[in-house]
Amino acid sequence: MAQTARTVATMDDVAILAGVSRKTVSNVLSGYEHVSVKMRDRVMRAVDELHYEINVSARNLRVGRTRVLGLAVPELSQAYFAELADSVIRAAGARGYTVLIEQTISDSGNEVGAVAAMRKHSIDGLIYSPLALRANDVNQFDVEFPLVVLGEGIEGSRADHVTISNVAAMKAATTHVLSSGRRRVAVIGAQPEGPVATGASRLRGYADALADYGIAVDPALVMTAALWHRTDGVAAMDRLLASGVDFDAVVCFNDALALGAMRSLHRHGRGIPGDVAVVGFDDIEDAAYSTPSLTTVSPQRDEIALTAVSLLIERIEGRAENAAPQQIETSYALVVRESSTDIATL
Repeated sequence: MAQTARTVATMDDVAILAGVSRKTVSNVLSGYEHVSVKMRDRVMRAVDELHYEINVSARNLRVGRTRVLGLAVPELSQAYFAELADSVIRAAGARGYTVLIEQTISDSGNEVGAVAAMRKHSIDGLIYSPLALRANDVNQFDVEFPLVVLGEGIEGSRADHVTISNVAAMKAATTHVLSSGRRRVAVIGAQPEGPVATGASRLRGYADALADYGIAVDPALVMTAALWHRTDGVAAMDRLLASGVDFDAVVCFNDALALGAMRSLHRHGRGIPGDVAVVGFDDIEDAAYSTPSLTTVSPQRDEIALTAVSLLIERIEGRAENAAPQQIETSYALVVRESSTDIATL
């Protein structure tokens, strides 16, 4: 006897069985927050009884998960954050999760509230890479979903943090040029409004390296940059050259600043590394292909992404649901290239 094909249930069928509107069913299946627990249960019982599914997300909603992670970064136009996003997407994909990306700098650079704002999306948890964290930002991490912050830890935070030792990494970068005999080392990237978060740590690493060589920080060699873009690196180096102060090396708080500084040095006829050694931070792909290639600190993006994704999924899937917040420090490496060392010695 031929089997009769089972009728495929529709959203209208679910609404009728649950005794609610079609819009309510849609809201429940879309993960809309402002639906009562009682109403959600009625709809999901009807979904189960009718074996109704619209997609994989509907199945995941029954266990309270979408298998979607959020990633909030300042701006994807910056190569470091674009490459970080690529690493996170690959790490999440290996675990069966997809990634929703949000830029936070679009709101006039105001990142406060970015974490809570991401909750409007149907995500299971969030990886958050802010530009600058201050001690009084700790309350924005008091959220009801798993959160991993990339960057400096904040005392009292309830979120997991994944960071590198920015102090040690910048100290290594500065020590590298000092060890080659350079003594007038400039720095580009200090914040105009004063040290904070990552910038503060990198400035401290620079100062610590100088101190090891008995050199005091010369304020004339500390160049500020409101943002860490190539144009800011050009502007900072133009100011440094115009000041007439003597220098034989420059360490920059990221590769974009360093590439901009190199552009300015080339334009003013300064040789790299003969006249000025240049070191960056981040090891973006462009660093290996600049002329000369850029010495830089690699923060090991793949390791950061894998650690952050693993932490987040452990929270989401309940294996570390009630564990205390963790702060994990990943490794870094100094990648020496042509901009700081004569190619013949590499």
